[in-house]
Amino acid sequence: MTSSSALVVGGGIGGLATAIGLRRNGWQVTLLERAPAFRPLGSGITLAPNAVRALDALGLGAELRARGMAQGAAGLRRPSGRWIMRGRVQDLERRMGVPAFALHRADLHDLLIGALQDADIRLGHTLTGLPGPGTVAFDGPDGPGELTADLIVGADGIRSKLRRILFPAHPGPVYAGYITWRGIVAADSTPAGMSRSITESWGRGRRFGVIPLADGRVYWYATQSCPEGAGAGDTLAQLGARFASWHRPIPQLLAATSPDALIRHDIHSLVTPLETYVSGRVALLGDAAHALTPDLGQGAAQALEDAVTLTAFASSRSGVEEALVRYDRARRPRAQHVVRTSAQVGRIIQLRNPVGAAVRDTLAALVPADTYLNATARTLDWHPPRPA
Repeated sequence: MTSSSALVVGGGIGGLATAIGLRRNGWQVTLLERAPAFRPLGSGITLAPNAVRALDALGLGAELRARGMAQGAAGLRRPSGRWIMRGRVQDLERRMGVPAFALHRADLHDLLIGALQDADIRLGHTLTGLPGPGTVAFDGPDGPGELTADLIVGADGIRSKLRRILFPAHPGPVYAGYITWRGIVAADSTPAGMSRSITESWGRGRRFGVIPLADGRVYWYATQSCPEGAGAGDTLAQLGARFASWHRPIPQLLAATSPDALIRHDIHSLVTPLETYVSGRVALLGDAAHALTPDLGQGAAQALEDAVTLTAFASSRSGVEEALVRYDRARRPRAQHVVRTSAQVGRIIQLRNPVGAAVRDTLAALVPADTYLNATARTLDWHPPRPA
């Protein structure tokens, strides 16, 4: 390929992974991130086998494995604690051929940043426009400026400025009908006698997930179906009251969470699919291209798939625009299928009607664990493309 320079807009998981992949293929990469510094933000994250394969393709699999695999029992429970479905995390590895991981999002971010220690990362730079082909305008610590490259990658998140510039008629993200809280419990504060099981408990319009991390910490998340913006000022005590009658260790985890570890979000996704992820020499990836609900745990995984696919095609001898056409052809149908599936799953899990929720639980209890794993294969059993 004659082109050798790229501008990556956004320093999240997708942007960092893309920069790593392009640099491994010999590209000169400049990454623009609007935050003034990389800070350990976020809570936990799960990496399904497709995400692990993507990190393997980037040469980061050994470091990921050194941080510990997800292990133990896994399944669905009712608020009373009664099991709906049970399995083992190891069954997923047996079916897919690679393990799954659970870790703090900041640890994944650090892993990616560590692979770019000598890269041209420009913090405090905010994209302001596309003044010409291959050129981005920005505001930075030293004022406004412009940069030009052979390839521009928009990894600037669900509120993507690049997406709005390229596709001004697109309606943007839409509220999914529920909110989520997330938190991390420190290793020395976890409830006594707590198991290492990964569980999600389903109520009516609410759920609660518990994911022990390899370092002894516990990541949890909670959801509630409600109008957008509801619960914005809720404290941990108020959240604890919502789940006070739920089974152990849910109330205990909430009581053990530090107030500064509580994160709350309204959940949005790109319900209206983009007709293309590329325009000329500009490509969108991650949430900028296909923001999805967290119901399948695939947000980071799909961004990593994007990054690996884009960099694989960009390593071929074809031109940039041809590589981007191949990227769009490979990624858009798959990513948009995952977006739709995730939204459908979320609507089912968040059912508030008591009859509908009872039917949901009964049907879930009838599905054998192996059948569930087979049903997830289309999403989880992804393999990186081979460069042409």
